Amino acid sequence: MTRIRGGHAGTSRAEEVMTNKIMVLVIEDNRLVRDGLTALLSAQPDFKVVAAVEGENVGLLRVQQTKPHVVLVDASLANQSSHRVVESVRKTAPDTKVIVMDLLPAHQDVIEFIKAGASGFIVKDATVEDFVRTIRSVAQGANVVPPALTGTLLSHIADQAALVNAPDTAESVRMTKREREIIDLIAEGLSNKEISKRLSLATYTVKSHVHNILEKLALHSRLQIAAHTHRAGVQLARTQTPES
Repeated sequence: MTRIRGGHAGTSRAEEVMTNKIMVLVIEDNRLVRDGLTALLSAQPDFKVVAAVEGENVGLLRVQQTKPHVVLVDASLANQSSHRVVESVRKTAPDTKVIVMDLLPAHQDVIEFIKAGASGFIVKDATVEDFVRTIRSVAQGANVVPPALTGTLLSHIADQAALVNAPDTAESVRMTKREREIIDLIAEGLSNKEISKRLSLATYTVKSHVHNILEKLALHSRLQIAAHTHRAGVQLARTQTPES
């Protein structure tokens, strides 16, 4: 899986999971899969499965009751829209991260789940190591997408953002020098903590800059900032000509 590190400006939950167990809630229709996931995750010393349930209604109730760090959602819930479930979880518990589980996520499905608020994806035939690594990464603030879709996914998100916000791109919006530095480091995959070390800034100062960048670009996540930067870089590469 490919990580694009960092989350929204406030990351207190990400800091919390560094010192406590990662609380995971599973929403999955298949009982055998639910039980298997519960056993697999419970065997990890840093995980605690707070609930493993079937269906949206019970799932949302458990989310309200337990306030998990991460919710795993099956991409193919029977008789329900998994996209709606992701949206509902995010509305019910904005600090909770959502990871979608699928056998082979299609490009457009990944796009729609990201729009709904998903922070990561787990392919159901992933290794146990990749599975738990993805959950840990998302719990700590990363966005994780299937590596085969990363390039086209970023381009697609950037194109969609450009259509919505045109002509407001990172080039046309007035940015401070520091904000441009932080945009570049986000595109490199650095977290707020890593950016603060690189630029010798307090972490809360970096968070404030990220918040301002999101507002100026009318974006909603660091994933979209990285997408904007990716798209701008591609356009620049296309327009530049080699020096003679």
